[in-house]
Amino acid sequence: MAYITRALLTALLELATDRDPSSVTVSLAVTPADELDASLPPDRPVFTDMYLPDTGGSVRAVFGMDLSTPGAAGRFITHPDGVLALTKRDDLHEVVFVAVPPYELDDVAAFDRSGAGRSIEILDIEPPDGEIDVPE
Repeated sequence: MAYITRALLTALLELATDRDPSSVTVSLAVTPADELDASLPPDRPVFTDMYLPDTGGSVRAVFGMDLSTPGAAGRFITHPDGVLALTKRDDLHEVVFVAVPPYELDDVAAFDRSGAGRSIEILDIEPPDGEIDVPE
């Protein structure tokens, strides 16, 4: 089972719609369920946040590696061609969410790194407020 917040999934689908017909790849982060108001086992990871897809583009273009995102737990990928499956060209993570047009809730599937399908549970919860430390 892959757990994701409704707010995150909605934001990802809006991003996919805005970028269509181009594909989108977004790194995703999780929050342990014990930090959320969720009735799940405390160690269960819930996808709650995303790293903006354009961050670090210059570094990636020069060095061929993504240094802009810390260890992401999963990916959200769009397939504008309508293939709702994990392909050999996709970035593989423990969990990969794939979306196809018209980018509605029913147009998303989750897969493990081997390509096997995983069930998705959409949670109506908010992640904890976070702060960014900015040096003065």
